[in-house]
Amino acid sequence: MTALTARERLAVQLSHDREAHAKVRAEGQTYRSSEGVRGSELYSWFADGISGAGVAVNERTAMCVSAVWAAVKLLAETVSVLPLHIYRRTDKGRERVESSDLWWLFNESPWASWTAASAWQFVMACRCLRGDGYMRIHRASPLSPKIVGLEPLHTLWVDPRKNGNRIAYVISRPDAEVEVVDQDDMLHFPSLGFDGLRSISPLSHGLRLTAGIALAADEFAADFFKSKARSDLVLSSDAKMQPAQRDDFLKDWDERYSGARNAKRPVLLTGGNWSVERIGISAEDMQLLTTRQYQVEDIARFYGVPPHMIGKTDASTSWGSGIENMGRGFVIYTLSGHTTLIQQETTRKCWPRSLRTYAEHNVDALLEGDSAAQSEYFAKALGGPGAQGWMTVNEVRKTKNLPPIPGGDELIRAGVSTNDTNPGTPAGE
Repeated sequence: MTALTARERLAVQLSHDREAHAKVRAEGQTYRSSEGVRGSELYSWFADGISGAGVAVNERTAMCVSAVWAAVKLLAETVSVLPLHIYRRTDKGRERVESSDLWWLFNESPWASWTAASAWQFVMACRCLRGDGYMRIHRASPLSPKIVGLEPLHTLWVDPRKNGNRIAYVISRPDAEVEVVDQDDMLHFPSLGFDGLRSISPLSHGLRLTAGIALAADEFAADFFKSKARSDLVLSSDAKMQPAQRDDFLKDWDERYSGARNAKRPVLLTGGNWSVERIGISAEDMQLLTTRQYQVEDIARFYGVPPHMIGKTDASTSWGSGIENMGRGFVIYTLSGHTTLIQQETTRKCWPRSLRTYAEHNVDALLEGDSAAQSEYFAKALGGPGAQGWMTVNEVRKTKNLPPIPGGDELIRAGVSTNDTNPGTPAGE
């Protein structure tokens, strides 16, 4: 009898696990409460989704907070619009690989039902909320290195497990059988706190409290305007009322004066001497609006995005004196961390141990200044007065999606064309 490989042993163990779970469900067995200790799966079911503010925080409720939605949307959409080009190192520098099947998967359509933009948005949203993003690598055949598809997978569908010195990914799609793939067939994009298998889940850690407070503030505001739209009141009268009369009076009061529509409606009391006294503190005194504004800033801090980029524009920032400088700071200090992780993972899985071919995002468009700044930059790049040229006219035109022109491949250094027969003679002499 031949020995089973590590992958086959893992598949057998998974089969036994599924059979055991099915038996438990069939027999109606449950977990013992003593098993719900901190760190256990049972404990996480009850505790991980509840914030300190007493509000359940999960993927759907967190995205109900406008600041969380805006921050996740900003990071996901920004990455999705960045071209992921393929380059090859040569003796003269590097050259872009224009014709490649992988370029199509990266930038047009990685999987049958996905566009590239929607796929990268999905992966980034999973990373922002769950910590890890996944793309299943599909090859032409089990023994072929050729990649024919990249299937985005939700974080909750993937369970990474140690398999000797390697990682096996257990994929449990809702509409398919359980599949086990080796680490070479999975693009795994981790986030902060990655321990070799998983990253820290933002929903279960920092975002749980931050988003929980924001959700609690939103619910309080909604309840305030829905049911009262005014602070609590005490109604007192010298007339004696029976319980039934009190109930009828309170019911009539709610119908007449509750709700935002009736907030400013005058109160009319009859039958005896009545007095109305306001108690408690108003929404303004509780600084409800201030709390909600602070949560926007706190969520922006959590995701590392400038507050003005998710709608908070009422305060100054230390990122720079203008929108251009703040945008550059976002690209350099926040976005680069996400793009570097994607570039390194795609390179090591698509071209294993290659010293020549690699993938890289093009962020030049995000770093461009205004038209005056661009004109000055390109003038120096072309070898203007007092500058050593490092770009040709056609290279500049290519960055602007313009076709090349004849004679546009000459590089000029301090007024000297590289195509001159005598490099020491200034151009035009």
